[in-house]
Parts: sequence; structure tokens; C-alpha cells
Amino acid sequence: MCNGEGEYVCQNSQCRCQCAEEFPQCNCPITDIQIMEYTLANMAKSWAEAYKDLENSDEFKSFMKRLPSNHFLTIGSIHQHWGNDWDLQNRYKLLQSTTEAQRQKIQRTARKLFGLSVRCRHNPNHQLPRERTIQQWLARVQSLLYCNENGFWGTFLESQRSCVCHSSTTLCQRPIPCIIGGNNSCAMCSLANISLCGSCNKGYKLYRGRCEPQNVDSERSEQFISFETDLDFQDLELKYLLQKMDSRLYVHTTFISNEIRLDTFFDPRWRKRMSLTLKSNKNRMDFIHMVIGMSMRICQMRNSSLDPMFFVYVNPFSGSHSEGWNMPFGEFGYPRWEKIRLQNSQCYNWTLLLGNRWKTFFETVHIYLRSRTRLPTLLRNETGQGPVDLSDPSKRQFYIKISDVQVFGYSLRFNADLLRSAVQQVNQSYTQGGQFYSSSSVMLLLLDIRDRINRLAPPVAPGKPQLDLFSCMLKHRLKLTNSEIIRVNHALDLYNTEILKQSDQMTAKLC
Repeated sequence: MCNGEGEYVCQNSQCRCQCAEEFPQCNCPITDIQIMEYTLANMAKSWAEAYKDLENSDEFKSFMKRLPSNHFLTIGSIHQHWGNDWDLQNRYKLLQSTTEAQRQKIQRTARKLFGLSVRCRHNPNHQLPRERTIQQWLARVQSLLYCNENGFWGTFLESQRSCVCHSSTTLCQRPIPCIIGGNNSCAMCSLANISLCGSCNKGYKLYRGRCEPQNVDSERSEQFISFETDLDFQDLELKYLLQKMDSRLYVHTTFISNEIRLDTFFDPRWRKRMSLTLKSNKNRMDFIHMVIGMSMRICQMRNSSLDPMFFVYVNPFSGSHSEGWNMPFGEFGYPRWEKIRLQNSQCYNWTLLLGNRWKTFFETVHIYLRSRTRLPTLLRNETGQGPVDLSDPSKRQFYIKISDVQVFGYSLRFNADLLRSAVQQVNQSYTQGGQFYSSSSVMLLLLDIRDRINRLAPPVAPGKPQLDLFSCMLKHRLKLTNSEIIRVNHALDLYNTEILKQSDQMTAKLC
């Protein structure tokens, strides 16, 4: 009965093998268990293949083709199209009946498996496959629409209107169309750039691809800050002008560094810091400044193995170093440095083109320089802070010099007194309570200015709020206190949500 692996014992109407010490698994039908585990694994594959069969079906493909592509589709709007497609509904019911039959077979097999494993030391590890809900199907459709580009796939997050790509790259995201209809101000997306609005509903007007309430006079905002300039070139024009070092884009800054002298060799194996600042609060109080690119000319010794690496922090409107943000090179669509070797020279031009998409305000740019290289063992413990010895061949290969560093951009006229007067009106109306909405035109004006300033904030990771540049401007250019800044922003937020019935965009504090 026990194949010589134990003694057959009956007790209380139950019989089993009492296993010998050398055969502890004599009661365990291992072969039967392995067969059932293999069967369950195949059933799980069949379950997953049933979902793939639906996605590959003619009904599902026809449904995807019929979905509107000229505007953004929410989960709710996709649900409406899903329910109105009778061919897809019949195919979906067939999937439900198939998966229900598979689920019952999987449960029966799993119960048998666990019953056989009662007297085994081996505990089966099996999980029933989860049924994909209708909400998950709709989210899957949304991901196929917007996160299926360049051969990469991702998952779409409607709350953030962005994709989380399954690979490390961010290239899976397609251009996300604008939102139209309902209570939204946009009536039709732009034909040239589907991410922007092309025409607005009644009561709104189009401005730079966005719809704004008609009573917001963007031209009036120009009296406070001259957002529109003659230097608003297209990106191809900007790239050409930067390559030619066009003087119109020069921003005259002051170079500051205790560790680097321009046009002098130094050892960059330890961090070096330099800053380019404008000191607008003292010298040019009637202007704020925009950065659209940077360049550096770096010369290396022959046969150098150095690869300079930069970390750049930007102070938008002055302030301490902690009130700056770090340029995220190569992340979230942000550009990288371009390196071009000069002819018949050991020098390279390093150029960063922000363009119109990533141009932003700046007062001071902090540049931290480090080098990536494989150091010989004898040099690993050296500090790199001592005097430069060009006569020593073993060290000379690590030296570099920066012969030029330049910020490109332009200046915007800034009427601090006029803007301070408008802010004080909002502050006073907020503190007086009953007269909170008495100055609607001023509220609309400041909402417009705040939106246009914060629109130029740097990119952030999906799910994280944008940096609040507007509050930095209030603090450093208008010299408002923290309590005054909080009151002004709170007043604008209340007016935006309660009167204009628009949702506020969350921002993160920088200053």
C-alpha cells in the first residue's frame, strides 16, 4: 500500500501511510500535483490570451478607429462610445462567457490541487487570475490612444494627462489633444498643434493656444510686464541665431567665481562653481529677464580623458541659492547640452538651447562643474585643488579651461510700481472681507499675469505640482512679505474658483 516507504495505519476510520524517516513525502502525490500546477499555468495563459484575442479582434480594432482623434477623450466619453458600439458589445459578452467558464474550471482544479496537498510539505502557490473590469478596459483604451508611440508602450494617467512609459524612456507619449466641450472653454483643438486650442466657446478668447475669459485684457497685462517682444523667434530661428552668436540675444551678466578664472587652466576633478548674475534689483530694476539658451567654450589638453558634467541652478528673480531650481537635462522632454568641436582646436562649444518651450525667467545662473574620468590609482587621493602644473605630463591631461560662458535671452520691461499698486488693491479687498470682489478687473489682470509667469516654470515629474514663480516675483521684485504673498494668492484662488468656476493648478513653493 505504501510502496515500502512507510506503514499503512488506520485510525478513527481514516487510513494513511505513516512515512518512514527516509521517505517523509510518502503521502504526497507529487506527480499529480505537478500535473495540476502545469494545467493551472496553462489555464492562466489561456485567460490572458482571451483578453489579447479581444484586443486583436476586428470589432475592437474598428472601435478604436472610430474614436474621435481631434480632441481629448476622457474615461466617461470613451464609455459612451463603448456602450454605443453593438458589435463590440457582442464580442465583449463572448469574452465574458469564455472567461467565466475558464474561471470555474480554474477554481475546480485549484480545489483539487489544495486537497491533494494537505499531506504534503509542498504548499501550492496559486492565484486566481483577476478579471479585467469595464473601468480597466476603458483605461486600457485610453492608454492605447495616447501612450503608444515610437514602438514604446505606457499607461495613461488621466488625472495628470501624461503617460508612465513601461521602459525607462519617455518616448511612448503621443501629443495629448486639448479638452473641448462641456464646461470647458475650448471649442476645437488647433489643426497645427492638437495639444493647443484652436477656437474658443462664447465668452472666451484664444491666447497662445489657451482660452481666457474675454474680460481678461492680455494687452493690458503688457503695461505691467512686456511679455510680447520682437525677439519671440521660432525655435529654428533661435537655433540659427545661437549658432551665429547673434548679439541681439546676448544678456550682459557678471561672472562670479572664487574657484575658476576664465581662460585659465584648472583641475576640474573636484566640484567647481561659477555664477552669472544680473543684479537687476540694483542695476536694472525696470526689467525682468528671460533665458533661452547658454553656451560655454571649454578647452582640454591633448589626449584628455575628461568628460565635463554640468549641474545648473536658476534663480528666477534673485534670492538665496535654495530658492533656485535645477535644470533637469534630458528629463521630461527637457533639452541636453550639445557639444561641437572647433576646427583645428582642442576646444569645444557646449550649447544648451531651451527655445520657446523651456525659456524661463532668470536673475542668476549657478553652474557646478564636475568631470567624469577614470583616474590612475596614484591620482585618486589627490584633491585637485592645488596649483596647476602644466609641466607635469601625468597631471596635465586632466586640466581644462573655460574661455567663454554666455547666457542668451532678452529683457522684458517691468513696471514694478504699477504692479505693486494692483497687488495692494487685491490685498486690501481681501482684508476688508465684504469688498473682496469689488475690483474684478484687477483680479482678472493679476490672474492673467500669474498664469503667464507660472506657465514659464520648469518641467516636473508626472504627478508633481509646478513651481510657483509668481510668488518669487512678488517676494524679490515687489518686496512683499510672506503673509502678503499668501493673502494675494489666496484671494486670486478664491476668485478663480468661486467666481470664474475654474479649477486651480496646484503649485509648489520655491521662494
